Amino acid sequence: MYCSFLHAHRMNTRSALWFVPALIWVTFTYWYTDFGGPLSDDEVARAVAYFESSGMEKERLDQFRTFFEEDTGRQFLMVNNIDINDNPPRIEGFRQDATAEDYIDHYMEHMYAELFARACHPVFFGKGLGLNVDVTGIEGAEGWDTAALLRYRSRRSLVEIITNPEIGPRHEFKLAAMTKTIAYPVEVVLYPADPRFLLFLILGFMTAMIDIFLFGRRSR
Repeated sequence: MYCSFLHAHRMNTRSALWFVPALIWVTFTYWYTDFGGPLSDDEVARAVAYFESSGMEKERLDQFRTFFEEDTGRQFLMVNNIDINDNPPRIEGFRQDATAEDYIDHYMEHMYAELFARACHPVFFGKGLGLNVDVTGIEGAEGWDTAALLRYRSRRSLVEIITNPEIGPRHEFKLAAMTKTIAYPVEVVLYPADPRFLLFLILGFMTAMIDIFLFGRRSR
């Protein structure tokens, strides 16, 4: 009977060992993933109405409408190429000695909280090396000094962020901080650095090592 008790206790402990990391992974995945599916017609209409009210030109407005209407509900990455303005224009109401970095910090002040609350975050950030390997059919595409990838949980998250009344009015600071920039979304096809996958591997490996250390030797 005592042996049976020890066996049951061991099995319960072992089950708990695997249950805790599994619960952590499921909780993270639930937060990190948008399970709401594609944007609804009402959500698309509200998003388009917001951009229209901001004075966006029709051609760009139509591009945004198509982008929202073709939503798959999946995550995407925003690719950013940036050339920082070493002598940014002065913006009324902001201190006169402000640098481009100051403008970016002001723009991102509310942006960071909105991003991380929706599991949106930087994936990659790097400085350009001043070499243009291939430039074809694009005038003015030289001279990028910064490249960045930003992960968005979904197009719904993007809409919620950019329509925040605290962020929209600060967009001019972002533009003033750059001599030129291009940002475009790409939907992930191959993404081995997905944190859900990495967390699964890390938790699985660590738990397996603990399992072997605690229980593997006892079975021999």
